[in-house]
Formats: sequence, structure tokens, C-alpha cells
Amino acid sequence: MKLIVAVVQDQDSNRLMKAMIDHNFRVTKLASTGGFLKSGNTTFLIGTEEIRVNKALQVIKENCKSREQFITPVSPMGGNADSYIPYPVEIEVGGATVFVLPVDEFHQF
Repeated sequence: MKLIVAVVQDQDSNRLMKAMIDHNFRVTKLASTGGFLKSGNTTFLIGTEEIRVNKALQVIKENCKSREQFITPVSPMGGNADSYIPYPVEIEVGGATVFVLPVDEFHQF
């Protein structure tokens, strides 16, 4: 048995949840916050048999796409903010960060 931990952007979470249920995966959905942009993420916990891990990864890959987004950087701390003019910067967001972990025991009560 394996535990898949997938961190995805909020924009992709509802689509991924529906797709996982459509493919008969049991999923626990947790709200989380990203560290870099401090934006909303969703963390999925998916317990599955080892032979279904590749199918789960395929479903995640198909439903969590990266995209370009413009952000405006905050003014630097400790400097003179009067002369600081922030310009939007294009960054890549989205996609999924996925961890596949072994499960020693599984109990369902």
C-alpha cells in the first residue's frame, strides 16, 4: 500500500477531486497555504494499492497544469520605499508537487 500526498493549487483542486472520485480513488482533501506566494493550496491524501499508483499520478498530471501569472513584488524591508517602484513579474504557478510514501500498516474503523 502507498500514500500519495499531492499539493496542488486551489484552482485545480475541485477538478482533481472529481477526477479522483471518477477513477474510484478515496481522497482526503486538506486546505493548505503555500510558502513562496502565500497563496491557497490544497493537499490531497490518497491511499491506494501499489499497482494503482501510476494511474493516480496520471490523473493528477492530467488535472493539475502549471500556468503563467503576474505578481507585483512587495517593497523591500529596511530600504527607502519612497523610490521603490514595483514592476509586475511573470512567474509559473500551479501544477502539483507529489510525494509517494510507503505505508507499513493501514486500519479502517
